[in-house]
Amino acid sequence: MAFRGLFHRFRNRALAAAAAGAALVAVAAAPAAATTGQPSGPYTGMGTCPTASAPMQSPDNAIVGCVVATIGGGGFTVGSTKVNFTSPMTVTFGMYWSATGPTVTFPDGTTAALFSTAAPTDGKELTASPLDVPIPGLSNFWPGVTSAIVLIEPAGPVTAFAPLSAGENYPLFKLPIKLHLLNAFLGLNCYVGSNSSPIVLSPTAGTTSPPPPNQPITGDPGTIAIDNDPNGFGTSVIDFSGATMVDNALSVPGAHGCGLFDSADWIVNSLFGVPSAAGHNTITLTGVGSTIAVDPSISDLTNAINATRK
Repeated sequence: MAFRGLFHRFRNRALAAAAAGAALVAVAAAPAAATTGQPSGPYTGMGTCPTASAPMQSPDNAIVGCVVATIGGGGFTVGSTKVNFTSPMTVTFGMYWSATGPTVTFPDGTTAALFSTAAPTDGKELTASPLDVPIPGLSNFWPGVTSAIVLIEPAGPVTAFAPLSAGENYPLFKLPIKLHLLNAFLGLNCYVGSNSSPIVLSPTAGTTSPPPPNQPITGDPGTIAIDNDPNGFGTSVIDFSGATMVDNALSVPGAHGCGLFDSADWIVNSLFGVPSAAGHNTITLTGVGSTIAVDPSISDLTNAINATRK
């Protein structure tokens, strides 16, 4: 699959103006000098993109890229427990695909690359503010005592990244997470989910296919725009904005590590209705915006980002 062919679907479906054409495969003639500041302009937030990592430096790569995504709101339902996201979350990582890499065929018959990912240099693929989750049956007047402070933490890397899945009935990515519950009576190691048994998010902007009793729900791909690098490099920048991602086919495991010698696991399970099988849970991510910088050349991508550092 040629690099230009990856964007064929965008043009055919009029999801954006004409793609960058020859600029998608052009390589800038002169490198840019790196500075120590943070990238700006279209590369804002990509300062931790792992362009120097071995996976992204591999000569086998046909395409490399950097991703920054922001989730503005939404929430999740686990059984009968509902929690709203009260502050934005950020997801960052690098991406790469070889000419013989995996592909996915969408329900409409089109085919696209399925990217591998590389963790950012600071190790923070997912950044989320703590959530104050009321304990069912209690009036929440003392955060951390009459509620649980919940930290959403990654339980593994992003996998199966399909950036061309916008509008398709197919997940954009798979992201394993775990919920870290902090409460005066639960100790410091109370979790729902773990690295070995995570909650796996598979959000889509299309329509889900959950097991019953959940029914299919549909997201929104928002809008897509493709721009050239502002300094003449061969990098193209794809902006997604205003998307809604949904997943109601996920399962949620039970609690572990709560209280002395796991003595409070059963309390957390009972109060929050976990473990909860697939078909009983839903996550909605609203106001999703993401920027993807892509290039056939890792040196060109690196120079393009560095040229905007201030």
